Amino acid sequence: MAALDCLAAGRAAATPSLLIDADSGAVLYEDHATQPWFPASLTKLMTVYVALKAVRDHRLAPDAPLLVTARASAMPPSKMGFRPGTYVPLDAALKILMVKSANDVAITVAEGVSGSVEAFATEMNAAAAELGMQQSHFVNPNGLPDPAHYSSARDFAILARALYATFPDQAGLFSIGAIEINGRIIANHNNLLGRYPGVDGMKTGFTCAAGFNVVASATQGGRRLIAVILGAPNVALRTIKAAALFDRGFAGIDRPSVALAALPLQGGAPPDEGNAICRNRSQTIAEFNAENERLIAPLEAASSQAFASPQGVALYDSSALSRVSAMATRITLVPPPSFEPVPIRIAGYPGAGPAEARGSSDSEAPPEAVSAYAATKDVSASAPLAPAKDALPLKGRSRAALRARSLEAKAALAHARLQAHTQVVSEEGDGKTAAPAPAKGKAAHLHRGATAAKVHSHAKQSAVKGSPAKRLSAKVLSAKGSSVKPHGGAAVAKAPAGAKKAAARDE
Repeated sequence: MAALDCLAAGRAAATPSLLIDADSGAVLYEDHATQPWFPASLTKLMTVYVALKAVRDHRLAPDAPLLVTARASAMPPSKMGFRPGTYVPLDAALKILMVKSANDVAITVAEGVSGSVEAFATEMNAAAAELGMQQSHFVNPNGLPDPAHYSSARDFAILARALYATFPDQAGLFSIGAIEINGRIIANHNNLLGRYPGVDGMKTGFTCAAGFNVVASATQGGRRLIAVILGAPNVALRTIKAAALFDRGFAGIDRPSVALAALPLQGGAPPDEGNAICRNRSQTIAEFNAENERLIAPLEAASSQAFASPQGVALYDSSALSRVSAMATRITLVPPPSFEPVPIRIAGYPGAGPAEARGSSDSEAPPEAVSAYAATKDVSASAPLAPAKDALPLKGRSRAALRARSLEAKAALAHARLQAHTQVVSEEGDGKTAAPAPAKGKAAHLHRGATAAKVHSHAKQSAVKGSPAKRLSAKVLSAKGSSVKPHGGAAVAKAPAGAKKAAARDE
C-alpha cells in the first residue's frame, strides 16, 4: 500500500494542473504547472488567436474564403474531409476548429492567413513571445505530434486569458455546443459544457504522447476561473479533475497566491506519455484517481461542516459550497446535454443540398477574393464531368442487353455510311465506282472493291424489302463476329472480333 501511495504521489506530481482567476491572473492552485508538455489540439487555441489577430490588423476579412489545399486535405483525423479546391469562410473555419478540432481546417486557416504552415508557425511563436508564453514552441497549427512542438499549463492559462481579454466579442467561439454542417450535426468534445454550472469554454486535446488535455473556463457570480489539465488517462477522469478544481476555486478552498507570470519555470523536455496513456493505462488510472480523491476530500468535508480558523475567520465560503454542491463527485452522472447546433454552410461539402453543392455568389467567392496570402486554383478544372443524358446505368442491365445495344449502335453507323455512299452514286449517275468515305475502326465499312452498280442495286432492293437499318441490325446480332454480306455480295458491315471484350469493359 505504501508503495502504491508513493507511485500515486509521483504520478500526481508529474501531471500538470492549474487553476487561475481570469481577471487578476492570480494562481489559485497549481501542480507542476510549468512542466513542459505536448499540447495536442490545445494548439488550436493559438491558431485561433493568430487568426483573430490577423483580422484585427485588417489583413483579411472575418468571412474571407480560405482555400483547402492538397496539403490540408492530406491531414490525418480528426478532420472534416473537405476536398482540395473547396473554399471555407474564416469565421466558419474557426467554429469548426473549436467544436470538431479538425486538423485539415487548421492547415487551411494557417495557409490562408500566412501563406504556408511554416510562416504561420513563425507567427504563432511571435505571438507566444509577445504574450509571455516562455515555455512554448509551435511548428504546426493543429498540434499533431512533433518533438519540437510543446508548451505548459502555465502558458496555456496565459493564452486563455489573452483570448478573453483581447477578443471579448469572440468569446462565443469557445462555448459552441454543436455545429450543423449541411445536415450533419457535430458535438463539441468538451464534455464540461452543459454539465458543470457556468462552464463557457474552451478546448480539449489528445494524443498518446500528451494524454487527455483540457483548457476550461467557468463563470459563477461574475467571477471567471480558468483550469488547465494535462496528461489525464481518459476523458472521465479529466472531467472530474476539472470539476474538482472549479469546485475548490468557487468555494474558496483555494485562494489567490502568486501571479501566473511569476511561477518559477521548470526546464527539460516534455515527457512522452504514450506508454502510460495508450498501452499500460491501468496504473495511470489508479494514480490519477488518487489525485482526484485528494482534491475532492476538502469539498466533501466542507459540505458537512463549516470550517473556521482559531481566530474565527471562515476558511471556506459555505454559501459557495451550497451552490457548487461538489459537482466533482457526480459530474460524470450528468446526462449529455442537448445543444441547438450553430448552422454552417460550406459549398460543395459532401452532404450539401443542391444550392450549396452548386455554389453561389453568396456562399462561394471567386479565387481572387481569397486572402492575399492564399494561392488561387482553378476549381472547375478538377470538377467531375456530368454524365451523358443517354448513358447506360451500370446496374440493372444484363451483359446481353448491353452487347445488343452496342451492336445496334454499330449497325446504325453502318447504315448511315451506306446511305451516304448511295447518295454519291445517285448524284454521279455515271456507273463508275463510288469513292468510299474513310471508315474509322472496325464497326462498318464498304468493301473497297464494290462497284457503284452493286451499291445502287442493293439500295433499290433495300427500298423494296424494308428498312436497311432493321435488316442490317438483325444480321449483325446473328452474325457473332462474321462478315455480313447483303444482296450483291459486297461486304457491308463486320462486327469487330473484340466486341464482347469491349462490352465487358463498358460495364
